[in-house]
Amino acid sequence: MPAAARRVREEWDRLSIGRAATEVFDPGMLAGLPEPARRWLGHAIAPGTPLWEAVELRMEGQIRLGSWRPFTARQVLTPPSGFIWAAQARVAGLPVTGYDRYSGTTGEMRWRLLGVVPVLSSSGPDVSRSAAGRLAGEAVLLPTVFRHADWTAGDEPDTTVMCWRLAGSDERTTLRIGADGRLREAVLQRWGNPGGAPYGRHPFGVAVEAEATFGGITLPSALRAGWWWGTDRAAEGEFFRARITSATFS
Repeated sequence: MPAAARRVREEWDRLSIGRAATEVFDPGMLAGLPEPARRWLGHAIAPGTPLWEAVELRMEGQIRLGSWRPFTARQVLTPPSGFIWAAQARVAGLPVTGYDRYSGTTGEMRWRLLGVVPVLSSSGPDVSRSAAGRLAGEAVLLPTVFRHADWTAGDEPDTTVMCWRLAGSDERTTLRIGADGRLREAVLQRWGNPGGAPYGRHPFGVAVEAEATFGGITLPSALRAGWWWGTDRAAEGEFFRARITSATFS
C-alpha cells in the first residue's frame, strides 16, 4: 500500500482483495451487447482470462496544479465498489502527497504538503457524486467487470454507453470504439465545479493515445483527461496526462 494512502489502509486492502474470479472470459458472454461494446471487449480480453474484479495500477505523468507538474501514482480500482488513487507530485520543489477515493458510496480528497501541511481536504455529497462519475469512466481500466454495468447503443456510430448505478445516480459513459476494437475515447457528463463553476454536470472526457497488454487484458495505457470535453474550452479544462506502467489483477 502506498504511504500516501495510509489513512485509508483498511479501504485499500478491502478494494485490492476484490472477489475471487471464478469464471474465465468466453467471447460468447458478449452476446446481446451492442456491437461496439462486443468489438472493444473482444479486443480487450483474451479468451480464457479470469474475470478479475480488482486491479492495482501504477502510473506516471503530469497533472496541472497551476502549471503542469510531474507525478507518480498507484491506484486500486474495483468497480462498482470504488477506487483509491494515491499520488505524489511536486510544487515549488516540495512534495505534495495524498489521495482521491470513492468507497462505501462516499468520496474524499485529502492532500498534504510535506506530508503534514494541509493542501486540500474535501468530502460531502458533491465530492461523492464527482468521484462516482470518475469511477464510472475509469471502469474501462478493468474491462473484465463488464457484466456489472448496463450497456446500450450510443447515439453515434461506433459508440456504446456503459451505465453504473453509483451514489444514488446513474452514471453513463459513452465509449468510442475504433474499427480495430481499440478504445479511442470515453465521454460523460460528470458532476463537478470545474474552474469554480457552480456544481452540476459538465462535459468530461478521456482520450486514449496508446494501449498495452497486461496478463491477457489490453488496457488504455496513455491517457489525457479534462473538463469541457468537446467544447472550445477543452484545452483550458485538460488537467491530467498519464502513462500506465503496470497492472496487477486480483
